[in-house]
Amino acid sequence: MVKTFHGSQSLFGGGTSSQIRAVRDVSLNIEAGETLGLVGESGSGKSTLGRMLLRLVEPDAGEILFDGQDVLRARGQGLRRLRRDMQIIFQDPFGSLDPRLTVEQIVSEPIAIHGGEPSRNPGQSVAEVLRAVGLDDSALPRYPHEFSGGQRQRIGIARALILRPRFIVADEPVSALDVSVGAQIVNLLKRLQRDFHLTYLFISHSMPIVRYLADRIAVMQQGELVEVGTTEQITTAPQHPYTRTLLAATPEMEASSR
Repeated sequence: MVKTFHGSQSLFGGGTSSQIRAVRDVSLNIEAGETLGLVGESGSGKSTLGRMLLRLVEPDAGEILFDGQDVLRARGQGLRRLRRDMQIIFQDPFGSLDPRLTVEQIVSEPIAIHGGEPSRNPGQSVAEVLRAVGLDDSALPRYPHEFSGGQRQRIGIARALILRPRFIVADEPVSALDVSVGAQIVNLLKRLQRDFHLTYLFISHSMPIVRYLADRIAVMQQGELVEVGTTEQITTAPQHPYTRTLLAATPEMEASSR
């Protein structure tokens, strides 16, 4: 896949136009039931790639196949059906939640947009999925500002789960949280993967987190994939200089790769 962003070099709209090639001829596959960790520095194109998979950002060229279906050719009802199976957890657990809506409204909103199981009570489904992420029914009538950062991220995860998707893009879901709270969220994601039979693309700049959670790791630099392998391969025998640089930036990771 390819994605180029166009801009101007002048603050006032004049001057020559500039191009930033955020994603350059990237090709990867994610197996059902696995976690692929996508790691790299800020600005490497990780989030753009993840959002292209869900068509939150439209690629300039390429092909996206989900369970044999061409995501880029999907329209109307076909696209809505695909999006029930493909959800995202955002980085900012506060900015991604509408402050005007209650938790019940936030979590049930995807049902209204994409449709859910007509035989089920939406309120019951919301309560069930909130319990799955560690929140109880008392959260239903409350608003996002009444919760901590970790709790807000749990609400965001519940919103992603409400349609029972098969694939989730987790876009740096713990980078805005304290270390201890982030660890709880990572462990929650690991449990939910087992309980809900999920496949993850887990985007992060943290090698230790990716090593803990991922089955395979893809390393991205300046819009390109420079190395892909099993977690063991990437963290103990990295082949690309950039991967070795990322590992060396975390002392305990450097020690494990020697």
